[in-house]
Amino acid sequence: MKKILIIQNKRIGDVLLSSIIANNIKTVFPESEVHFFAYDYASAVLENNPNIDKIITVKDKELKKPINLLKQSLAIRKADYDIIFDAYSKFQSRIMCLLSGAEYRIGFKRKHKTLKLPFYTHPVDFLDQSSKSCGKAIEDRVNIIDTVFPVKNVDYIPKLFLTEAEKQYSKIDHLTSPVIMLGVLGSTPQKSMPYDYVAEVVNHITTTYKANILFNYSPHQKPEALKIFEQCKDKDQIHLDIYEDSVRGFITLMNKCDILVANEGGSVHMTKALNKPTFTIYSPYILKDHWASFEDGAMHESIHLLEEKPELFDSTTREERKAIEKDPTQLYSELTPDMIIKKLDAFLKHHIKS
Repeated sequence: MKKILIIQNKRIGDVLLSSIIANNIKTVFPESEVHFFAYDYASAVLENNPNIDKIITVKDKELKKPINLLKQSLAIRKADYDIIFDAYSKFQSRIMCLLSGAEYRIGFKRKHKTLKLPFYTHPVDFLDQSSKSCGKAIEDRVNIIDTVFPVKNVDYIPKLFLTEAEKQYSKIDHLTSPVIMLGVLGSTPQKSMPYDYVAEVVNHITTTYKANILFNYSPHQKPEALKIFEQCKDKDQIHLDIYEDSVRGFITLMNKCDILVANEGGSVHMTKALNKPTFTIYSPYILKDHWASFEDGAMHESIHLLEEKPELFDSTTREERKAIEKDPTQLYSELTPDMIIKKLDAFLKHHIKS
């Protein structure tokens, strides 16, 4: 029996997308024992997945301490894994791979890295571009398996697994459809639209559609979410009292909603995994082809400034994206509410039947 570890540090969306490694490697080694290493705040998207036998969690700040990284690496070595997939492929996870002693250590090549050590027995190139509707981020994660252990029938779709109790969630049963979840803030300030723009989009939805609106945001973002709420007109259509402050709570709530409109991030990926329609607003620095999974213009639609005003971008190099990420304010201001509403209306009319 193979003992397999998947490492994916970072945020919720990354972890959910990397769960497809577990789903697919179980078809190659059905009797294997699969463990998944992730940051604690992101691990909820892995719960109840029948292809993951154990979830190993750690606090991100703790792992950044050298002594803790060494302890974790030695614990992984002691666990005696046969195969490790490093979907993160940065310093911490590379060190864990190097010290693991696993026969197969599979991770991504990072050409800009100067540290030349045998982290992986099978270094895998990132794909040059996306060729499938699932997006490049998912294709890369499939490729990390398929390069070494060919998969006969690849499953590209990340999935969330709800318990029967979670499926019976009833906090919004009294609301009439459609119930639209609005991700009013991005997971970081760099992914968040200007507040007055968000309020204008919300106002358009509440005045145009007979919809019930919920706000999604991280618990620490509540003061900022309230600032947006104060700028909204039809407050009676916005139910601030219906809110979940955990990842698992969001999943159960979103499973009962009809539509998500949000900045790109974990909430979008979770909603897609629940097979709910999504409209995604991308921050100017995000590479859309990496994260635009299953966008077909109907079930899943999006908007990115690069597509609307390509003349505002000098290039799409890593250096330019890093520069934009530091302060996307000016470019975000170019993605006007009118521009968003034009595409959003077509999307909502498709899903909201009058």
